[in-house]
Amino acid sequence: MSSRTDGFQELLAGSPDWTAVLDRALSAFACVTGTIHRTDPATGLLRLIAQRGIPPALLAKVDAIPFGKGIAGCAAERKDAVQLCNLQQDLGGVAKPDARQTNVQGALAVPVLSPDGKVLGVLGVGKMHPYDFSEEEIADLRSVAALLAPRL
Repeated sequence: MSSRTDGFQELLAGSPDWTAVLDRALSAFACVTGTIHRTDPATGLLRLIAQRGIPPALLAKVDAIPFGKGIAGCAAERKDAVQLCNLQQDLGGVAKPDARQTNVQGALAVPVLSPDGKVLGVLGVGKMHPYDFSEEEIADLRSVAALLAPRL
């Protein structure tokens, strides 16, 4: 595994501090903003369990996200990575206009999948400058998501 996945096993032992897990992901990918959402089995919505860098005015809007809505919801619906190089200039057909309030430009979200392919949640990271995540970075964030799956 890549060094980007180092340190997660220790953070995921016991009862994980999801903010600490997110902070490790942000550090590993040189990002400053991010979210972890967990799928609520009762409602089918993605529920926010950890965040960094989300403006207070947007927290209510990202607290519960339907599959197919926004970057996280599209990653969940597609069961695949969704990325935008510059969220400030192009919503890519997936992000909502309010997402621009984060000032994030480069954004990447990957689903957290169970072994049988069920969407358990979504892990998202973002940079404050235009950025195309490489195939290696996307694969590494998927690997991090896979480490989260048994605990999510």
